[in-house]
Amino acid sequence: MAILVFDNDEYRPPVWKSYLYQLQQEAPHPRRVTCTTEVENRPKYYGREYHGMISREEADQLLSLAEGSYLIRESQRQPGTYTLALRFGNQTRNFRLYYDGKHFVGEKRFESIHDLVTDGLITLYIETKAAEYIAKMTINPIYEHVGYTTLNREPAPKKPTPTSRDMPDGREPPGDDASLEERLTSLVRRATLKEKDRAPKYEKVHNFKIHTFRGPHWCEYCANFMWGLIAQGVKCADCGLNVHKQCSRMVPNDCKPDLKHVKKVYSCDLTTLVKAHNAKRPMVVDMCIREIESRGLKSEGLYRVSGFSDLIEDVKLSFDRDGEKADISMNVYEDINIITGALKLYFRDLPIPVITYDAYPRFIEAAKLTDVDERLEALHEALKLLPPAHCETLRYLMAHLKRVTQHEKDNLMNAENLGIVFGPTLMRAPDLDAMTALNDIRYQRQVVESLIKNEDILF
Repeated sequence: MAILVFDNDEYRPPVWKSYLYQLQQEAPHPRRVTCTTEVENRPKYYGREYHGMISREEADQLLSLAEGSYLIRESQRQPGTYTLALRFGNQTRNFRLYYDGKHFVGEKRFESIHDLVTDGLITLYIETKAAEYIAKMTINPIYEHVGYTTLNREPAPKKPTPTSRDMPDGREPPGDDASLEERLTSLVRRATLKEKDRAPKYEKVHNFKIHTFRGPHWCEYCANFMWGLIAQGVKCADCGLNVHKQCSRMVPNDCKPDLKHVKKVYSCDLTTLVKAHNAKRPMVVDMCIREIESRGLKSEGLYRVSGFSDLIEDVKLSFDRDGEKADISMNVYEDINIITGALKLYFRDLPIPVITYDAYPRFIEAAKLTDVDERLEALHEALKLLPPAHCETLRYLMAHLKRVTQHEKDNLMNAENLGIVFGPTLMRAPDLDAMTALNDIRYQRQVVESLIKNEDILF
């Protein structure tokens, strides 16, 4: 079946490929072979399809009358274990049968033996009839033409054209971008960032989970039918994309989370949250820092002093419930320590810390270097390992903490004090033994302290 493509920048709905659906309709139907005698010690979770301890030959004879017929027998070789005997392709196939509250022979679990056999016959039939077709399903996928990627494509942001105002000495900018970057001061770079304050295209992998689709469903990658009764494919928990399990390995890292799937703010993956809200950073970070800087920079013990835990939890629930509409103003939370506590809690609740588990060892190694220049170079390289959304969030936070230190005379918080507070908040040791994790605490502090002090250089 032909794949539809764009025609004069317009698209028509994709045509789903019905071949596998037709095969599912043709698959043999299950036929239970009932046992006519009462069998002793029959497991309570099996019905009259259970025939007790009979041989393979006896089972084969009972099943020879019809395609799709099945029964359950106790194994003669391993008493206490059970076998599903199934007629398919004019031969009897035997499968080791298990029960743990549901019936299964492989990954899929079923409420009834009838459903298990129905799904098994569909799978056997389709994989027998269409093995070559299935192997080629991912070639020329519809996804590349009219699917998820194209429909969610965003226009590329225009790069701002530097002017003489952007240059430290007022001269006209050179033609080479690399030369321009070398000449820009940290202050001008940050000013330029404001012009680019649109949400960047952060790459994000899909969060696929095995899913049971009710009613006929077609794969949004290859456009083929998703066969079977249950667990027919996978669904992205963040954006809702539905694909075959084998197709999920081919889908690009272009997940664009939908707010209807992302139900909370706290404890949500950082990149998932910013993509769902089409932002550069989590709105929690932006909103809390704006509030803190508007009225709390001179507050003594800022970030060190704890707010009331029940009110901090109240802020968390407000963000989870209302998102960007959450009210964290002075009218609602007079104590600024409630807002600083909510911000720290957000970072602690992240499933993957701001400084990710993958990058953690490189940051710790950098902190151990005694030479200042070597340490800065190592930190610069370590920052490159962070996902873009993590790096941008860290950059924004460090710039804020640098401004906090500029009011040290009032708030009594210098870079070292803030490093003690934020080290364990932004970094978590990945599966280290207790002693190593304990030793890492001082290096975590040193990492954050260095990032604050050298924010204008490192970012």
